[in-house]
Formats: sequence, C-alpha cells, structure tokens
Amino acid sequence: MAKTNGIITRCLWADHDPLMRAYHDEEWGVPEHDSRALWEALMLDGFQAGLSWITVLRKREAFRKAFHNFDPKKVARMKEVDIERLLQNEGIIRSRAKIEATINGARIYQAMDDAGEDFSAYVWNIAGNKPIQNHGPVPAKTPLSEEISADLKRRGFKFVGPVIVYAWMQAVGMVNDHSPDCFRRKAVH
Repeated sequence: MAKTNGIITRCLWADHDPLMRAYHDEEWGVPEHDSRALWEALMLDGFQAGLSWITVLRKREAFRKAFHNFDPKKVARMKEVDIERLLQNEGIIRSRAKIEATINGARIYQAMDDAGEDFSAYVWNIAGNKPIQNHGPVPAKTPLSEEISADLKRRGFKFVGPVIVYAWMQAVGMVNDHSPDCFRRKAVH
C-alpha cells in the first residue's frame, strides 16, 4: 500500500466518507466480467444521472431489494403495478424515467442473452478486452465512452450518455483512473 507518513494514499474523491472509502478500496476500478454485475452497475450509474454517486451508493442495498437483486429476468417482467410500488419506495431514487429505463434495460439485456449475445463479451469487446490504463488527466468522457454510449442507445438503453458510460467504465475496471499515487492503482492494473 502506498503510504505517506503512515497514511494510506487514495484517490481524493474517496477519502472523505467511510462508505466511499470502502467502495474505492474494494470495488471501484476492479475489472468486472460478470454480465449481470456489469448490467447492475450500468443501471445504478443511470440512477446517478444528475446526482452524486454517494447518493446511489447509500441506497444500493435498497435498490437491490427493490429490483430483485438486479436479476434481469425478474426485472424484465416488472409491470406498471411494480413501477407504482417503486415510486413509493423511499429507499430508492424515485424517478419514473429511471425506473422505466431499468426495466427496459433488463428487457434489452434479456433479448441479447436470448439471442446468444453475452453482455460482458459485448462491452469488453468494444473496450478492447483489457483495462485501459489512463495516465493523463481524468476526462468526463472519451471517444470510447461516446462509442459505447451510442451503441447502447442504438439498442434502446436509456440514461447511458457518454459521461455516465465513462463513470461506469471506471467503476467496472474497463479503465484504470486511480490516481498515480493511489494504493489501488497497481492493484487493478
């Protein structure tokens, strides 16, 4: 671990809240290849639109409960009565558009799966099948996030603009944006 005077050095954004520290230290930037987990992360990043990640992170367990642990088959079967129930759920972000986008995203995911297209293989193939090691300033979006965003939108996904997609790519380890002095930089290389 990178330490300065006995203190662990992290990315600055992760050092102010215990939940963010744990998320940073254990999850953020670790390459994820499980299709369902990748889809869950993309849906949660969609809920973040216009909000901060800590808001979503604090509600993540409630989201998992509300959306059947992000089982795409179960979410794809959700109906208007489920949407109405979710709009009353104070544990989640109660945005009809984002809830509907998640249900629609599950249906798209399921259609891909039914057609034999693995979600993980699909997104990792676009990303070059290995984590990108970013050594420069951290951008809000990149040409690659714009390409992935455009393809997801073409398939019908919502709340997948290039900035959201780039944040998702960072979270699931498609790009390593840990700061150069962060103790996690080499660990997820």
